[in-house]
Amino acid sequence: MSDDIYKDIAQAYSAAAQKAPGLQARFAAAGFNPAAVVSLTDLTRLPVMKKEELLKIQREDPPFGGFLASDLKDVGRIYVSPGPIFEPALSGGGGHGLDLLFKAAEVGAGDVVLNTWMYHLVPAGLLFDEAAQAAGATVIPGGVGNTELQAQIIVETGVTSICASTAFFLTLADKVIETYGRDAWKVKTAFLGGEMGDWMAKRRRIEADYGVSTWAAYATADLGLVGYEDGGDGYVVHPDRVVQICDPVSGAMVAQGESGEVVVTARDATWPMIRFGTGDSAYALESNEEGSVSRISALQGRVGAAVKVREIFVYPRVIEEVVIATPGAKAAQAVVTRENDRDMIRLSLVLEEGANAPDAEMTAAEAFTLRARIRADGVNVVAELPEAADLIVNEKDK
Repeated sequence: MSDDIYKDIAQAYSAAAQKAPGLQARFAAAGFNPAAVVSLTDLTRLPVMKKEELLKIQREDPPFGGFLASDLKDVGRIYVSPGPIFEPALSGGGGHGLDLLFKAAEVGAGDVVLNTWMYHLVPAGLLFDEAAQAAGATVIPGGVGNTELQAQIIVETGVTSICASTAFFLTLADKVIETYGRDAWKVKTAFLGGEMGDWMAKRRRIEADYGVSTWAAYATADLGLVGYEDGGDGYVVHPDRVVQICDPVSGAMVAQGESGEVVVTARDATWPMIRFGTGDSAYALESNEEGSVSRISALQGRVGAAVKVREIFVYPRVIEEVVIATPGAKAAQAVVTRENDRDMIRLSLVLEEGANAPDAEMTAAEAFTLRARIRADGVNVVAELPEAADLIVNEKDK
């Protein structure tokens, strides 16, 4: 973390407030003076702004809700996220930081990258395209679909890297091998979109089955890159982002290792994202000296899906990870109740035929404790769960 980042934030957001009436109104309502920011503590005095709040503001004052801190003529693109939420293209090159991911994966000059992400409305396609080029690679803008044609492109142009959802990557890889034979498959690197469930286990299988290394990043339309994989656990935070993990209700920072909402402040204020609540949940793996996060975990899910148990937010992702960690487990569900003024959480496991139930119960209990940072009050094997059952059921208030 640069020592000057808070100085830069103070200067950038003080100037931005003079150009962006919506931002100025946000600061005034909170009694917040951006020019006085010299530390993380000062920054944290500003309440978190949720994505839902930004959507409401934009509906009242379209398109940007008074938050654009530059002239419209200087905006290169406007992205449109579900809602819709309008996001002006951030300043700066390199796919707004995604080039760091390509450099970490050692993809650059001499590599041919097939980019299958969507190129219209949402930023994914263009950001990956710009990032790969900034790293020195050659890009084929494949976009979504056209499996047969894209398989042909992979073979005939010598594609070495693919940017895709996990599912579409598998579709393309199988199509190449089925149509042209295993020797035609020359891809060495895959930049994959995140999934819930057994995604990390699926990535390990992909690496073994298709001879590739897999990489991922955490980015949003509002901010560009937030964090990226570098070979270590989770995502290392972009050096121009201040990341905090916060209680999704109070906005206060939570302890390292405790799950909460990912709250981000960008150093640049052209599109002034300061103390912006992403709605995503994660926990800090490593922190900077002054308390901001330097490495975050894989995303645990959305904060609205979490249930607070004994002052700890438990996310659906935790239950998915318990299933992944438990040999023979097919599915699981956590039920939260309140008994004698104490929060209780119990797990139900569905096992494959022939799985060792006592071992599975013990392993699941240990996995839950490791990932949720609290102990389960019981783990039981059940024959089945309802179809499409929720991962966490909150019965505390019934």
